[in-house]
Amino acid sequence: MVLSGEQGSAKSSVARVLRNLVDPNIAALRSLPREDRDLFIATYNGHITVFDNVSGLPDWLSDSLCKLSTGGGFATRQLYTDGDEVLFDAMRPIILNGIEDFVIRPDLADRSIFQLLDVIPKSKRRAEKEFWAAFEAERPPILGALLDAVAHGLKALPNVRLDGLPRMADFAQWVSACEGAFWEAGTFMAAYDANRDTAVETVLEADTVAMAMLSFMSKKSHWEGTTTDLLSALAGETSDAVRLERKWPKNGRNGGSRATGRSETCQPLPRISHS
Repeated sequence: MVLSGEQGSAKSSVARVLRNLVDPNIAALRSLPREDRDLFIATYNGHITVFDNVSGLPDWLSDSLCKLSTGGGFATRQLYTDGDEVLFDAMRPIILNGIEDFVIRPDLADRSIFQLLDVIPKSKRRAEKEFWAAFEAERPPILGALLDAVAHGLKALPNVRLDGLPRMADFAQWVSACEGAFWEAGTFMAAYDANRDTAVETVLEADTVAMAMLSFMSKKSHWEGTTTDLLSALAGETSDAVRLERKWPKNGRNGGSRATGRSETCQPLPRISHS
C-alpha cells in the first residue's frame, strides 16, 4: 500500500493505525533499509512493515519490495563462519508513505494499491492523546469486522471466479471473496482496476521516454524503423537536459523496449513496427 498526500494529511498516523490493527509493534514506523539484508530481517520478524516519509526508492529496493509482495528469498553468509548461509524467505504486506510520487517502477506499481489522503482541516484536528484513546476504544469492533470479512472470505473463496486476473491474482481473488461481508460482488475489482489505471498514468508521467513516445505518436497511427531510428526521432521531442539524464537510453538496444511501450504495466502505445 502506498499512502501519499500533502503535509498535514496524516500519512504516518494512518499507516500506524493500519499496522496497529493487525500487527502492533513498538517501532511501528521505520526508515528505509540500506541493504537487502536489513529489509528481509525487518519483514521476517513482523507481519507488516511500514516505511515512513519515503522520498525515493532506489532500483534495488524497488525490486526487493516486488519480491516480498509475491514471495522471495534472501541468502547471506552466517556471521563468524566461512561456509554457512542464513536464508530468509518471506511474503509480507508493506506500507509506504510519502509526499512525492516515489513508486515509478512499473513492476512495483502493478503490485501496489495507491491511496491519496486529503489534508485534514484545522477544525478537524485532534491532539494525539485524544485520538489514540478514541482509537483504542474502537479497535475491538474494527478488528471484529475484519475477522468477519476473513470468515466470509474463507467460506466464499472456493466459489470465486473472476473475469480476467490481474498480476496479483491470488490477492484479487481473496479480497473478492471477502467483499461480500460489506459490499456487493464486483465492488473491489472495479475499484482495484481504477487504482491500477491511475498507477499506469503515474508511471508514464515519471518516465521521460514514455512521455516523449506519447508526444511523438500523438499525430501518427503507424511508424516503422529500427530502435536506433526511433531513439533519434524521440530526441526531437525532448530537451537537452532530459537527454543528459542518467535514465535516458544511450543507444537503440538499451532503449528499444522502453521506447516501444513494452513495460510490464503500461497500456500499449500506438502500434510501431521495428526491426
